[in-house]
Amino acid sequence: MPRPAASAGRGLFASAGMWDERGMSHPYSDLPANAFWRCGVAEADPAAPAGIFAPKFGLGRDAAIATAGSCFAQHVGRALREAGMNVLDAEPPGRGWPPALVRAYNYRVYSARYGNIYTSRQLVQLLEDALEGRVEPAAVWQQDGRFYDALRPTVEPRGFASAEEALALRCTHLAAVRGLFARSSHFIFTLGLTECWADRASGRVWPTCPGVVAGSFDPQRHGFLNLRFGEVLEDLGRARGLLQGLNPGMRMILTVSPVPLTATASGGHVLAATARSKAVLRAAADEFAAAHADVDYFPAYEIVTNPAARGRFFHPDLREVTAEGVAAVMGAFLGAHGLAAETGPSRTETPEPGTDAAEGVVCEEILLEAFRK
Repeated sequence: MPRPAASAGRGLFASAGMWDERGMSHPYSDLPANAFWRCGVAEADPAAPAGIFAPKFGLGRDAAIATAGSCFAQHVGRALREAGMNVLDAEPPGRGWPPALVRAYNYRVYSARYGNIYTSRQLVQLLEDALEGRVEPAAVWQQDGRFYDALRPTVEPRGFASAEEALALRCTHLAAVRGLFARSSHFIFTLGLTECWADRASGRVWPTCPGVVAGSFDPQRHGFLNLRFGEVLEDLGRARGLLQGLNPGMRMILTVSPVPLTATASGGHVLAATARSKAVLRAAADEFAAAHADVDYFPAYEIVTNPAARGRFFHPDLREVTAEGVAAVMGAFLGAHGLAAETGPSRTETPEPGTDAAEGVVCEEILLEAFRK
């Protein structure tokens, strides 16, 4: 077969948006620069990825925002507050508390003191508990004579004096959560993990494996759960239904945390486990957002892991996100909504034990590494 002439070859490359000497027209002829890898990624500034996000709906200064999710979600809420947005706080600290004490006791980390919500299953569980006012006496762990709320084990770093105190304050917390979502116009949720641990009998999941923060691990009672795509999708649907029941006009914005797993209990390599987890969450979030006009997806994961950044958005541990990475994410988000650009996380707070030293992020998952034999 004779080789095509050079001019014919150039016509074939019209799909790259470069030229079409024959005047041919096709779907790739008039695409914007950000639709092509060379222009949109390889030759673009990773700190300001133009056109990476086109909001499905607005987020104005009058929006009443609730935030929740995995550790990375703490950056989202902080940046929104620094940009002057109305981020709700259903459980504020007492007057005059020093910043270090406020963060140590999980105040102002999220819109309520629920701690990190790593999985979609954990979110559904919290919403169901809040709506029903359900407090389970069995969800209390002990450690060195102190008692911990197993569903938010790090919100009281020294634990409670009794199980009764832990349960009473959980009841108060659930009422605050119910009130929070009843008045929220927008809920920003960051999906972090698919791996979690569950009670084999009840199906109840925890934010961390029993025995890491408090309590003890029982292989007969505690089972490993790695959520599948369909399960995450179903959880998101259940969560949306519960939220709409509290506030029919609420809108959801989903993101996926770019932070890799600290450790995996799947039996495989942590790199493959991380890729699997993020792929499931990313696909489920996209599918869910595409199916609902009141749900949007923001590509925080893609911005931080962008190959063009060549790893500069991660600290040397290749896990925690740098201030520059957070600024790139929030700059893209706020800029797309026509709001002030984010200037970087606050450095006024002193990190406490159990937090990421670089960014002051409260994260139970990092304790998995600390307790490795």
